[in-house]
Amino acid sequence: MNDRIYEKDGVTILELKGTITLGSGDVTMRDRIKELLAQGKKQIVIDLGEVSFMDSTGLGELVAAYTSARHQQAHLKLANLTKKIKDLLAITQLAAVFESYESLGDAIASFK
Repeated sequence: MNDRIYEKDGVTILELKGTITLGSGDVTMRDRIKELLAQGKKQIVIDLGEVSFMDSTGLGELVAAYTSARHQQAHLKLANLTKKIKDLLAITQLAAVFESYESLGDAIASFK
């Protein structure tokens, strides 16, 4: 998995590419979120548009990241969900937990 972190309009974007599975990407995503929270970032969007596959481990890391953010009074939102990830969130009933947006622009605008 590849990642890129950047800021846009005061919002921190974590852009992920590839797969988020056990042993491939799950630790990277966890570490990046921890780093951002340690830096005091309070508005974070995870861009999942280039994530080709996520297994239950990746989903678990996403839930852990959400929980960590909430405990630090930060807001974590999702953008550009692929159909596979939308379906995974719907099946696990996590779609009601995460704020997700069709585009990165919509996710950023939601913080205003």
